[in-house]
Amino acid sequence: MANPMFREKLLECLGGEWPEPCPLNAEVVETIPKKGYRIEKILYDLEPEERVAGYLLIPESVNASSPAAAVCVWHQHAGQWHLGKSEPAGLAGNKMHHTGAALAREGYVVFCPDAIGFEDREKGYRQKARNLERFLFLKYVVAGQCMAWKNILDMKRAVDLVVSRPEVKTDSIGCYGHSMGSTHTWLVGPWEPRLKALVGNCCLPTYAGIHEHELLHCFPNFIPGLYQYGDTPDIAALIAPRALHLNFGENDGGSPIEEVREGVKTIEKAYQAIHAEKNFSYWIEPDTAHVLSDEMWKRTKDFFKRHLG
Repeated sequence: MANPMFREKLLECLGGEWPEPCPLNAEVVETIPKKGYRIEKILYDLEPEERVAGYLLIPESVNASSPAAAVCVWHQHAGQWHLGKSEPAGLAGNKMHHTGAALAREGYVVFCPDAIGFEDREKGYRQKARNLERFLFLKYVVAGQCMAWKNILDMKRAVDLVVSRPEVKTDSIGCYGHSMGSTHTWLVGPWEPRLKALVGNCCLPTYAGIHEHELLHCFPNFIPGLYQYGDTPDIAALIAPRALHLNFGENDGGSPIEEVREGVKTIEKAYQAIHAEKNFSYWIEPDTAHVLSDEMWKRTKDFFKRHLG
């Protein structure tokens, strides 16, 4: 069973409870027709003084009378601050990661938001790219929070947006992310019970592995003060008993595989302790690096079909 002390210390290290949500004030400002689905660009409020844009992908067969399961897709990092929501939405970037568009073609309603500092959320700052990311992390740290705290807040608001839509089965919502998006998946999972099925692809860098290999990772991985209480797999373990699947590449230098093998044991134990072992799975693909392979994607789709319907 997940350690309640660790959960309490994790929240403390993140920066404490999130504020009460403000009204979304959601507004569709553009509609982009696609084969088999449409993309709505939506403006909505994260916090009272912070209005952002996201892409909602809605299959042609889905409406208020015939709602569907939904998946939030958290985009990758890849040092591409000019990209964010547009890549999973299929509008830019690497076709390998047009996963939101692929899920919409499978019949899911999909929401693709920007992480802070990426794409539209890079605008309005004097600093840009790497320097902006560093500035934002430090801004939250001196406020007693951290980048992960802000990312979780923003993802909770993304789920608020999804459940507000009549086209969505609100008891069948999942999330998917590659790389930094995978980090976002296991970060938000413990704090967002409305997410019933979660998939992370290629990212479980433990602090033990980061220190041993002197790895530089994106700032959401670093939660000040946490390592004295636990490591990143302990965070993912708090998602139990809800459904969680993780994919890894055996040769992915960003998540050293021996640390990953130990990390998934920690998660397995948490699920076994509450007799929910059927809800946790993982796949380590041999001779594979930091990619979304065909087999990883097949397992992702099968997982959502099994747990979201």
